[in-house]
Amino acid sequence: MPPALKTILLVDDDTEIIESMRAVLENKGYRILVARDGNAGLTVAERENPDLLVLDMMMPKKSGFLVLEKLKGRPGGLIPTIMITGNEGSRHRAYAEMLGVRDYIRKPFAMEKLVRSIEKILDVPSRGRNDDV
Repeated sequence: MPPALKTILLVDDDTEIIESMRAVLENKGYRILVARDGNAGLTVAERENPDLLVLDMMMPKKSGFLVLEKLKGRPGGLIPTIMITGNEGSRHRAYAEMLGVRDYIRKPFAMEKLVRSIEKILDVPSRGRNDDV
């Protein structure tokens, strides 16, 4: 049985990554929202209040860090967040963790790794490893 339609907001400027994540996560039963830059991500997050945010670090208009800083100060506090990035810097990871991200995943990554992280954060029972990922 799919999760009770948990909502995940994907914020990334890379169309290929967004579409890959969307396909896998919709197949797992999640409701997916998409934003293609930091400003749009912030607007959608504040309007929709998703259960989870998958956020790219480097984007046009507003970086993932600026989005996190803004969301951290909102009345409901920070939405559980997984940051994805092609950046190798440990300082960036440390700053992301200081801002409260729940997981930090370097690109490229296996979709199964993202799904496991989402299931853990949302406390969704895994449906087994035989599912198509």
